[in-house]
Amino acid sequence: MKYYLLLLSALGLVGCGGSGVGEVAEINNDWTGNEIKIESFEDEDIKGVTCHMAHFDRGVIDRLSKGDWFENPSNGSISCGITGPVTIGDISLKKGGEEVFKQRQSIVFKKLAVRRVYDAEAETLIYLVYSKKIVDGSAKMSLATVPLHGADVTWTSR
Repeated sequence: MKYYLLLLSALGLVGCGGSGVGEVAEINNDWTGNEIKIESFEDEDIKGVTCHMAHFDRGVIDRLSKGDWFENPSNGSISCGITGPVTIGDISLKKGGEEVFKQRQSIVFKKLAVRRVYDAEAETLIYLVYSKKIVDGSAKMSLATVPLHGADVTWTSR
């Protein structure tokens, strides 16, 4: 039974932390091993736009002392910008956009997700980072915009 609990705990840590697409930085937040992680990812359907997302990753001491062993907070922050020639592929132009990134924040029920929406009138890409939870949603979110007006943009499917 004791080994079963240790195995479950180890799986929880692997499932919660996640290395993401490209880890840029790990910043030690306190003596309990909590970290702020900064990850970089490119939207697969839009070349030339890079997003950087910061999120919290709980350390082992914090998990042991506060419970919620298998869960990270839902906090996330995002910033995106043009980092090269922009080529836009087959993206959703619907009002709800589409999910372009997700990372597990608990073993089963919670994910940190990024959704991309295209605002055609303003010629702007909008990236929203938010928490997805099966039972309760979360009001914690962050927004980044990438204005395309005047930029060198190629649409491959329009």
